[in-house]
Amino acid sequence: MERTGCQVHKLVADVSVFAGSQVLLARYRDTSGYDGEGGWFLPDDYLRHGEHPEAAAQRILKDQADLQATELELNHIESFEGHGAWHLIFHYTCKLVSPSPPAAGRNVAAIEWFPLDGLPSPEAVAHGGWALEVIEAIRNRE
Repeated sequence: MERTGCQVHKLVADVSVFAGSQVLLARYRDTSGYDGEGGWFLPDDYLRHGEHPEAAAQRILKDQADLQATELELNHIESFEGHGAWHLIFHYTCKLVSPSPPAAGRNVAAIEWFPLDGLPSPEAVAHGGWALEVIEAIRNRE
């Protein structure tokens, strides 16, 4: 994640990419920008200074999975305090007809499609299974 120097606020975008009954998850090489957490994540990153959240979501997909999203939808926004900062998370969704093979970006150790009925355990997902909670929240809104 790109640091802009602010340790009080963290503006983040993530993207839940769905293709049929599968979702895309990533693991990162350098986790220092991810609160030192290992495990699976939805593709995500900090917003750059002045960057619109949807532009950040497009950048994240391109940089981390080499995917070009034609349609992104803001599903919901989450706000919480944690790790010493206030977080504002813009949760986007992208729906593909079929899973395109992703190409791991520079800081991506692994990026894989998972069936929705065969997601990793919460212990294998960063931040205590947070991505699983986001996926569930998104599916409940549909």
